[in-house]
Amino acid sequence: MPEICRFYGIIIGMFYNEHLPPHFHAKYGEYEIEVNISTLEIINGKIPKRAKALILEWAEEHRAELLENWELAQQMKEIKKIKPLD
Repeated sequence: MPEICRFYGIIIGMFYNEHLPPHFHAKYGEYEIEVNISTLEIINGKIPKRAKALILEWAEEHRAELLENWELAQQMKEIKKIKPLD
């Protein structure tokens, strides 16, 4: 999974040519979730509450960049790094 961002032990990534809806993956230790970019709902997986809150805060700040990366990934183009959570 190409890495988009890393902060507080959380790894954010996105696969190329993925299934709909537009989403990203977030890993924290042995946990992993898939998050819908448009609604910020968890599509699949489980993660501790604190990590979930950080991921959703980050995603809300960078939703436009995530959607841009989704489009690039669907076109099999290189995705861009996104600034981590401050």
